[in-house]
Amino acid sequence: MNRIIRWFAMTMIIIWVVAPFIPLWLWSFSLRWRFPNLLPEVWSPRAWLYLLKPSSGVLDATIDSLVIAVVVTVVSVAIAIPAGRALGLYRFRGKRFMEFLILAPTIIPGLASVFGVHGLFLRYHLANSLVGVILVHLISSVTYATMVMWGVFSNYNPEFEEQGRVLGANPIRNFRYVTWPAIFPGIVVAALFSFLLSWYQYLLTLIIGGGKVQTLAMLLFNFARSGDRPVAGALSIIFMIPALIVLFVTSRYLTGENAAVSGLGGGR
Repeated sequence: MNRIIRWFAMTMIIIWVVAPFIPLWLWSFSLRWRFPNLLPEVWSPRAWLYLLKPSSGVLDATIDSLVIAVVVTVVSVAIAIPAGRALGLYRFRGKRFMEFLILAPTIIPGLASVFGVHGLFLRYHLANSLVGVILVHLISSVTYATMVMWGVFSNYNPEFEEQGRVLGANPIRNFRYVTWPAIFPGIVVAALFSFLLSWYQYLLTLIIGGGKVQTLAMLLFNFARSGDRPVAGALSIIFMIPALIVLFVTSRYLTGENAAVSGLGGGR
């Protein structure tokens, strides 16, 4: 009975994930598809052939999107590890205020804050640049990455590090062989959130990039707005593939089976 329920649940999940792709695949290979036909009347690879051309801008947009998302992910995780450790393990003066600052980007509407940031970026010549887009993406990515690492370190037992020091491990070896394996699942989840937040970001890229920084999200919106559904459908598939690959690679760390080392002494 449990096996039947498990297979049913897996089947429903697969259908839930795959179902949105079916209309996109159909649109991407259609030349004419009118209501109420269930399938396209005329099939054509026109959309895919167009996107493969250098003039479509897909390759450049993909490279820019990957560069932005990867840099944002690395920087977000690098900031989130010490910030999450401080918030999860220690009590210090001003901790409540720091918690509020970290949570603020999730409370304040992004559209309201980004216009203030845009004015600041114009003054320092960061608007309409790749660096400016990366910096504005970090606002939300660092927040969510820090929240993940905060939860990881709240369940982390620092006594294992003390045992490592007693056994003669220096700080670098202690971090490499004790701390890193314990928090690695949390780092993967934080990186996943950071990558996806940056990869799917459109509004901040539009305002700060000023149309000069073309990511796949920007390109997809432009084609969708133009009414060319076959090209928009094909580009949607290309747009989702990297995110699905990242999600598939990190999926094993999204369960509670890979929690941080915990035990006696939780926090300080």
